[in-house]
Amino acid sequence: MISARFTFDPTRDFAIERTIDAPVRLVWDALTQPEHLKEWYMPKPWGRVERAALDLRPGGEFSVAIAMGDGPTTPHVGCVLEVIPRERLVYTSMLFPGFRPAVFDDIPITAIVTLAAHGAGTRYVFTALHRSPADLEANRSSGFYEGTEIAIAQLITYTQSMR
Repeated sequence: MISARFTFDPTRDFAIERTIDAPVRLVWDALTQPEHLKEWYMPKPWGRVERAALDLRPGGEFSVAIAMGDGPTTPHVGCVLEVIPRERLVYTSMLFPGFRPAVFDDIPITAIVTLAAHGAGTRYVFTALHRSPADLEANRSSGFYEGTEIAIAQLITYTQSMR
């Protein structure tokens, strides 16, 4: 299990924690159903998700095809590593589906998303693991961190609208 071996390293990782005023089941659905991912995953000021696919099993596909403005659609394909329904989703851009080694132009991450009931709402934590402090800094400089915060805010709004 991925989570048993995970240690947060502030020199290489970042985490964003939020409380969402919606039950865990709705947050999980928004997080794991492609039709919902398309609504919140890409920061709206920057672009949109044209296609999303998510196969919720270890080795399954986690992918989004993103269009920036009028530009071409760019696929971002990764691999699901761990799924604990309504509790944890772990995926990486370091691997393609089926655990095949990936070839990429971007800075790779492993994402760990955890959900927990918090009163009538949900405690949501997104953690991005990087290979090195330089990769973390490059992602911060590129706007990845800011974009992730915007996407999470969109997730919160979208999930609350699902009620």
